[in-house]
Amino acid sequence: MKKLLSLLALGLAMSVGVAHAATEQQNKMKTCNAEAKDKKGDERKAFMKECLSAKPAPAPEAGNGQQNKMKMCNESAKDMKGDERKKHMSECLKAK
Repeated sequence: MKKLLSLLALGLAMSVGVAHAATEQQNKMKTCNAEAKDKKGDERKAFMKECLSAKPAPAPEAGNGQQNKMKMCNESAKDMKGDERKKHMSECLKAK
C-alpha cells in the first residue's frame, strides 16, 4: 500500500513538473511570435530560432537572495581593503 501511494505521489509530482515546463515553453513561443510579427521568411526563422533558444534573464529578485545581496555588497566594497572592508561587508549583509 505504501509503495502504491509513493508511486502515485511520484507520478503526480512528475506530471505537475511537465505541465509547468510546457506552460513556460508556450509562454516563450507566444512572446517570440509577438516579437517576430513583422518578420518574414528566413529572417523570421532565424529570429525564432534565436528567441526560442535564448535563456531568460534572471529577474532581480529571482534566485538566491543572499547571493544577490553578496554581489551588491561586494560591488560597493570594491575599493576597500582589510578591516574597513570586513566591517562594511558585515554591515551591508546584515542590512535589509
